[in-house]
Amino acid sequence: MNRIQRGLIISAICFFCLLPFPAKPQNTASGNKKDWIKQSDHYTQMLIDLDKKYSPEFGSNEGLPEYDTLVAAPTLANQLAKRKEEEQLVSVFTAALEKEKQEPVLQDLHILIHHMDLGFRQQDYQLTHRVPFLNATTTIYEGLRILLDAQTATERRHAVIVRMRKYAGLEPGYQSITTIFEDRVKHQIAAQNMVYPSRQKMELDLSRDASIMGGVAELCKKYNLKNWEEPYGILKKQVEDYDQWTREQVLPKAREDFRMPPEEYALAFENFGIDISPAEIARMAHAAFTNIQNEMKPIAAEIASRRHLASGDYRSVMHELKKEQIHGDSIIPLYERHLKDIEAIIRQHQLVTLPNRPAIIRLATVAETAQQPAPHMDPPPFLNNTGQRGVFVLPLNMPSPPGGKTEDKYDDFTFDAASWTIIAHEARPGHELQFDKMVEEGVSRARVLYAFNSTNVEGWGLYAEYMIRPYMPLEGRLVSLDYLLLRAARAFLDPELQAGTITQDQAFQVLTKDVVSSKAFADEEVQRFTLKNPGQANSYFYGFTKMIALKKETEQALGSKFSDLHFHDFILSQGLLPPDLIRQAVEQEFIPAERNK
Repeated sequence: MNRIQRGLIISAICFFCLLPFPAKPQNTASGNKKDWIKQSDHYTQMLIDLDKKYSPEFGSNEGLPEYDTLVAAPTLANQLAKRKEEEQLVSVFTAALEKEKQEPVLQDLHILIHHMDLGFRQQDYQLTHRVPFLNATTTIYEGLRILLDAQTATERRHAVIVRMRKYAGLEPGYQSITTIFEDRVKHQIAAQNMVYPSRQKMELDLSRDASIMGGVAELCKKYNLKNWEEPYGILKKQVEDYDQWTREQVLPKAREDFRMPPEEYALAFENFGIDISPAEIARMAHAAFTNIQNEMKPIAAEIASRRHLASGDYRSVMHELKKEQIHGDSIIPLYERHLKDIEAIIRQHQLVTLPNRPAIIRLATVAETAQQPAPHMDPPPFLNNTGQRGVFVLPLNMPSPPGGKTEDKYDDFTFDAASWTIIAHEARPGHELQFDKMVEEGVSRARVLYAFNSTNVEGWGLYAEYMIRPYMPLEGRLVSLDYLLLRAARAFLDPELQAGTITQDQAFQVLTKDVVSSKAFADEEVQRFTLKNPGQANSYFYGFTKMIALKKETEQALGSKFSDLHFHDFILSQGLLPPDLIRQAVEQEFIPAERNK
């Protein structure tokens, strides 16, 4: 996730349970790991060192405090210098393919080469086609966030002031980040036949920058930092001036059409781990959408009968369930209770091995909820983990937006029946287990840091919901299927919006009427497909279909010897492998080993 897009920010934190690991997690540099991991890590370390050199914030995010006072200087010259060094590394890794014999090492070398090759193609496209929208606020916030996290050691937080000063260009040898970004944008404007960013996206992001910068100040106050006000004030003014320059120099030329050029959209698909065409995934998703609706109908009818509801239509029943909203301090206890219920289900049915420690759940702050109103997992650092763990972050029950109507507020995540599938996806057996197992059990660094894409990560999250769904209460099952319906809708709405075959309003209607999303969440989803992250939303559905197909084929191959526990533990032990490499590992390692037991 570039740290699962690495979680999304801010304060008023409430922990369900913050306990240390029962023992220090296995460090990826430990001496008792498999020989192939040592060899793989030897190669991966070369790329890690390069990334840390040009982006020290990456080192901080991965738990390396020696990088905390350093910041990236993302000038064009530095970008091109890094490109040369990466090309040299590709040559080293390609040569290694000829001499390495161990299959996992070869897999990891291919992961590293593909990671850099895709980066080259994306970079080439951007430099030759695009005037970028570079948001300084987001860059600054992400650089400071890791140092203002509850699990970050207190002695590391003083580096926030140093980073602020360097981002503001107040230290000798440093340009302000806003000056660097302005120069980069000017360089692209001067080129020929450039495509400008979407007006909708620019206006949306610019409208949120003040709140995000305000979130930085709140975190500095929360952690009682000293002497942060002066560099913060200067940086805040620089950001405001840069945003105004962007409004005057870039926004007037922005595209009215949100759609990405087909070449860029294809690169986005590849980046998110999708290896079929937009048209094909849309066709698959439409068929799945109808099937899921048919599966929801009898469950909704039974709930309506038990509750004596006027209508058994799944849409009406969903609206009734959403009326059971929970608020504020009541959110965490509810999720804590159902997490224990799900853990009991997992143990009773031997679905996957659970650790002997509780998961961490916290409430998002108001600013965090504004930026990411959906539940999400904030993963732990992987390179120098000293006990930090993934954190399941829940949004606050937000009021209506200023001037908005009561019906415009989110009601999608803070009602009882929804908690079951959200816990399964984000906590256990979903992302929390997925990421913390990598820290605790140790996998190669290539699989932790560079194999990530949304398909293999979110595919597991959606599959985790599927694992628990049969054991949920009836209301939980209906909501879980409704969330699956959402993922299918994403996988045809996103490509059809980008193709221009449907309008934003039509997508909004599908989400509010058939998926029963709130207007606020439906609007957020449409922004996701069109402005924020086109292509990414398809990955949930696609990764899920790949996992389901792999499980069915493995069951057929093993027959009575198939074990859910063994299969799921093996999948998690592989790290963040993309689907084709997961399949290869299952076919070549797991199935033969299970047959021989």
